[in-house]
Amino acid sequence: MAEGLKIEIVSPERLVLSETVESVTVPGTEGYFTVMADHAPFMTTLRPGFITVVKSSNAADVFFVRGGFADVSPAGLTILAEESVPFAEFDHSNLQEQIKAAEQDLQRAESPEDKSYAQEVVSGLLNLAIEAQHIDGAHVH
Repeated sequence: MAEGLKIEIVSPERLVLSETVESVTVPGTEGYFTVMADHAPFMTTLRPGFITVVKSSNAADVFFVRGGFADVSPAGLTILAEESVPFAEFDHSNLQEQIKAAEQDLQRAESPEDKSYAQEVVSGLLNLAIEAQHIDGAHVH
């Protein structure tokens, strides 16, 4: 039996996390997925969202990730993030500013393609804000 899952979360600025844990839930572009020790290898892209890391004590740590890649291998889970910070460092006010800017872009969009893209951006940011509110309320995935 495996002794846990080795996880590393790496952003361009720093190594955010490197430890052995029970499980990790990650925001893939096709939806959230959970990785545990001895998981089958695969690679996928990430969408903006929150990574939940469950330690052996069943305590959970949460990290924000703004896109990137997840690589599951026999060595563990490596997340190469465009940006990643512990949830305590997540900038809620910046997210609200991004939502306002995206809503303005949606109002200015003229072609159906531009409107569709702008609506996807707004929806993604609003979903991220809802997830952040749930985490603030201690409702982890």
